[in-house]
Amino acid sequence: MLPDLRGDFPLLARTVRNGKSLVYLDSAATSQKPLAVLEAESAFYREHNGAVARGAHLLAEEATEAFESARGDVARFVGAPAEEIVWTSGATGGINLIANGIGLASVGAGGTAAAPFRIGPGDEIVITEAEHHANLIPWQQLAARTGATLRWLPVDDSGVLRMDTLADVVGERARIVAFTHASNVTGAVTDVAAIVARAREVGALTVLDACQSVPHLPVDVTGLGVDFAVFSGHKMLGPTGVGALWGRKALLDALPPSIFGGSAIRVVTMEETTWLDAPQRFEPGTQPVAQAVGMAAAARYLADLGMDRVAAHEAHLAGILRAAVTEIPGVRLLGPAADSGAEVLGLAAVAVDGVHAHDVGQVLDDRGVTVRVGHHCAQPLHRRLGLTGSTRASAHVYTTEDDIHAFVDALAAVRSFFGVSA
Repeated sequence: MLPDLRGDFPLLARTVRNGKSLVYLDSAATSQKPLAVLEAESAFYREHNGAVARGAHLLAEEATEAFESARGDVARFVGAPAEEIVWTSGATGGINLIANGIGLASVGAGGTAAAPFRIGPGDEIVITEAEHHANLIPWQQLAARTGATLRWLPVDDSGVLRMDTLADVVGERARIVAFTHASNVTGAVTDVAAIVARAREVGALTVLDACQSVPHLPVDVTGLGVDFAVFSGHKMLGPTGVGALWGRKALLDALPPSIFGGSAIRVVTMEETTWLDAPQRFEPGTQPVAQAVGMAAAARYLADLGMDRVAAHEAHLAGILRAAVTEIPGVRLLGPAADSGAEVLGLAAVAVDGVHAHDVGQVLDDRGVTVRVGHHCAQPLHRRLGLTGSTRASAHVYTTEDDIHAFVDALAAVRSFFGVSA
């Protein structure tokens, strides 16, 4: 278990509704930031602010060094070489970068080097029914543009992936398999090895949405065997507006860029442009330098805690949380059963009989308990479960058992507050 880290996170000391202490359980949406991150980002602006790779003066040199050093820190955190990390605006930006690059390759961009990315009618793109919209819509749109067919692994009645359908859904025509490492609704951790093995059998590229896993579990992107992975800074205690795309170097060098501008180019004439190698080919324009510095500070903070300890801490809280909510009459836990032994993150999404999720959230908020309500950008999954939304509590390194008990106590009072009979 981790020690009490709340003192590292200034925002957690504030009070909210009617002077109540803040119980922050919305970390799956966005995490709070430790002092180490706040100070790293502020120090960059105070002492080293300059344009990256755009000048020979001292500030430009210092800014460039900070930017590239941050790339190295984030790369080490996920077990990757620095040259395989592309800075993005977040995981959504990273997935779109891949999908749009494949779309450009499919109409001839990138020449022969990009030929392996080309897809069209008769090809298949595979996702899952549990995906966040950020890992669904870009592939949906790519299929529409190219004439490829979109398929998906279904979930069962609890919202867990039906891995028994893997061989049927990922068939010989599959070219891309994009899937989440851990569901932001059910908390279920995906069997990455099984999906990667099947994708390799049919020669498909794999894209991993690691938004929910990188902040909470030890993740080695190279060891997982996927071809691409994306994750966001703001979910791993870092700033908003920055994230990372990891990809195998040969694939990144062959993928056509889809955002264009300065700093990503080798030669520009009035007739044509050639690109730098990855990662710079995907990083045109003004970079999120301070945000990258902050994200690197977050990676170092988590690495210093030890991701094995982080995972154990959150698994302990998950056990308490998921067992407790199943004891509340009229509350349905989404995802694996609390006693299933399945690997899950430290979160629980629930549906309360007779009470809309937004109303649940209001009751909790009045008690100072901050959770996420709605469909969590996963409408197809909720629809499959017969719901329009749910209420989700999610933990991070700063979450305590007292936080979990405060949520459970507030949740247990919801149905009586609205006069819904047990």
